[in-house]
Amino acid sequence: MYAIVDIETTGGHANSNGITEIAIYIFDGDKVVDEFVSLVNPQYPIPPFLESYTGITNQMVQRAPKFNQIAPKVFELLKDNIFIAHNVNFDYSFIHYQLQQNGFDLNTDKLCTVRLSRKVFPGYKSYSLGNICGALGIPVHNRHRAAGDAIATVKLFHKILQADDGSILKGFLKKGSKEYLLPPNLPREQFDTLSQQTGVYYFHDGQGKVIYVGKAKNIKKRVGSHFTGNGTGKQKQDFLRNIHGLSFTACATELMAYILESVEIKKHWPPFNRALKKVDFNFAIYDYVDRNDYVRLCVDRIRKNMIPLHTYRTQVEAIQALQHVIMQHELCPKLCYVNTGKEPCSTFESSCCKGACELRENAIDYNKRVASAINELSNKESYALIDKGLYADENSCILIEKGKFIGMGYLPIDAGIHDLETVKSFIKLHKESFYIKDILQSESLLTSTKRIDFINA
Repeated sequence: MYAIVDIETTGGHANSNGITEIAIYIFDGDKVVDEFVSLVNPQYPIPPFLESYTGITNQMVQRAPKFNQIAPKVFELLKDNIFIAHNVNFDYSFIHYQLQQNGFDLNTDKLCTVRLSRKVFPGYKSYSLGNICGALGIPVHNRHRAAGDAIATVKLFHKILQADDGSILKGFLKKGSKEYLLPPNLPREQFDTLSQQTGVYYFHDGQGKVIYVGKAKNIKKRVGSHFTGNGTGKQKQDFLRNIHGLSFTACATELMAYILESVEIKKHWPPFNRALKKVDFNFAIYDYVDRNDYVRLCVDRIRKNMIPLHTYRTQVEAIQALQHVIMQHELCPKLCYVNTGKEPCSTFESSCCKGACELRENAIDYNKRVASAINELSNKESYALIDKGLYADENSCILIEKGKFIGMGYLPIDAGIHDLETVKSFIKLHKESFYIKDILQSESLLTSTKRIDFINA
């Protein structure tokens, strides 16, 4: 048996909105055998534009039952039947959430009549309930009310059953199909063609615009994970509703996927990417010469028109890096503003200072070690990071010139890698970002790479 459902709500996401009306029709494949229709007090105000859209007003629901009063009846109708709706994940997310809040755990198979219509009746411009019903000659009465839309969905599903030889519906319900999990506007064929390689994937809206970019070790598995669960938040619901297409770019290594993801986010600035948009490098290590001719290192906020030796997300990261080079190159903690007290470094047994803060070590000798530290921090070397390619006859290559990432690509396995210009002819050039600079320091992503230095670059 099928439970064909439609709801009206106060908004687009379940965890901060309520149901204003619910209609459930139990359908045996030929006729409706049971039904339940009710207004619901959502315990949230209905926005004026939705009052106008549905005709359901705040006054109409004021004395209607709250969901906790109808929850046992709703659960009883749904629990042993296949849950069907037009854009099923929307209706299911609200009802599942409301039932869960009242102690009922709904766990049923689901079918989406948007996805079924696309499969059984391909080629139509729009699969919204009104448009697909109009195209198939199905009358819709009392539009945008739960009962009217649910009855239209019953008739649409009946036509789907009549047009299907049984294979499509069986395939949708097959264990492990996951068909119902996919966003309503995403063609199954695009998901099926996804690679299981490492790489970068893109979600597109109805106009083909990129709305999200992600990276993955296994593209298909990661994309599928976006659609699992019943996220009730506005961001998840808006995200799924806007997905109309998928594409991907395979990468030979996880490091390349990290870099390409950053490049593509900066290129497309997708509305549903938030994490990498908000990656801020707020602190840096700078150098300057004091009045006694000692080169000093210091941590400060990133400032316009000042050239940093290296950038960091947080002040703690920057100080830790500075402390590391102080120890490695035997620098004066006081001249690097790590020891901020009035006492000279000689009062501390653990200090690596050789007396620069007391002018006992001359500036020339001290500055030589600072120069080594600066070289380590600023990393002005030119080199290529070589790893496996996408195919057996090639290698992947990430190119750094004078400490700056300039691009990546693939080289023939027999290509001689002797100079920068030769390598540049094979790669695609990209603009460096703070984020790319940071991940190129990640030891866990560099374990399999072979480094080739260009000494005279």
